[in-house]
Amino acid sequence: MGHEGVGIVEEVGSAVNNFKVGDRVLISCITSCGKCENCKKSLYAHCEDGGWILGHLIDGTQAEYVRIPHADNSLYHIPEGVDEEALVMLSDILPTGFEIGVLAGQVKPGDTVAIVGAGPVGLASLLTAQFYSPAEIIMIDLDDNRLDIAKKFGATQLVNSSDGKAVEKVMALTDNKGADVVMEAVGIPPTFLLCQEIVKAGGHIANIGVHGKSVELHIDKLWIRNITLTTGLVSTSSTPMLLKTVKSGKLKPEQLITHRFSFDDILKAYDVFGNAARDRALKVIISNE
Repeated sequence: MGHEGVGIVEEVGSAVNNFKVGDRVLISCITSCGKCENCKKSLYAHCEDGGWILGHLIDGTQAEYVRIPHADNSLYHIPEGVDEEALVMLSDILPTGFEIGVLAGQVKPGDTVAIVGAGPVGLASLLTAQFYSPAEIIMIDLDDNRLDIAKKFGATQLVNSSDGKAVEKVMALTDNKGADVVMEAVGIPPTFLLCQEIVKAGGHIANIGVHGKSVELHIDKLWIRNITLTTGLVSTSSTPMLLKTVKSGKLKPEQLITHRFSFDDILKAYDVFGNAARDRALKVIISNE
């Protein structure tokens, strides 16, 4: 299990040139050979000998030791003086929010952005959307605690959707026009439907959430509104840039960490993460030290 983490190199294979024993490294959630057609297009998510395999098709990072295929292209050196726990957020959620939400949604200065879902990925999208100076960022969620956190992270408007009136509230905040960019960061049918109802004419729906069920796409209503819909699996091509923003202090991913556990308490960690609303959990760090 697991596809996020930082660690110390204990052993290197004969094909590894960029890393040595003792190096402190950030593990990317995406494995990239760097040689196939997709990798040459920076579409590492669909590497022909990698992609999302850690904790999915091969053993993952929630272990004392983990093997990283194609290490030269799938690990990053940790800069001196940077909070290593904070960098765990760069394994997956920050590149995902940035690439699949902000970049795919084409956030621009002055935009109104609505983010549906104030979990870790939605909050990562909120943090990185601010690179592009949108005029408003509306955060929509059922949980007041997560909405309060979103406010601290830079959201300008909060909408609690538990009363079923999220559409009316967003429309009231946007002069009945909707949002230029709507990000879906939950992955369930009701939130995908909500996105379709609050997107502005000519706007973008950037689906980030991982859907386990089919959803309805109301193309009969949307085709005439000139909207763009994007989906995707993160490629982590933005990781080097995000590392620079963390090193400079522009991006502070440590804000997303709410709980820490030792490896011996991993079952307790799973319980907290599985009951995130009860325990007010965002990202849970499991340490092997």
